[in-house]
Amino acid sequence: MNRINLDQANRIITEAFEKGAALNLKPLSVVVLDSGGHVIAFQRQDGASILRFQIALGKSSGALAVGVSSRKIGEMAAERPSFIASLGALAPHGVIPAAGGVIVF
Repeated sequence: MNRINLDQANRIITEAFEKGAALNLKPLSVVVLDSGGHVIAFQRQDGASILRFQIALGKSSGALAVGVSSRKIGEMAAERPSFIASLGALAPHGVIPAAGGVIVF
């Protein structure tokens, strides 16, 4: 995996916020992790609900841990709910099986 620096992480966040605005989404929170699961950058839009950092972290770290998007993890959860549920206890930041966590190469 390539390394993402702080400037790139902030650009990812900016573009995610722009896409959210274009899609008329509720306020977003975006976290960018390095390949080891460490937070590089996080931003929360005004009006985003509480726990958004933890949810964004669970989506992104779950995607990183499993190697697929958190949307795909959600699909896997429908097929193998016990397996996906067990990952939450293993992953240091949990696993949120819902759309939002993507892997950037």
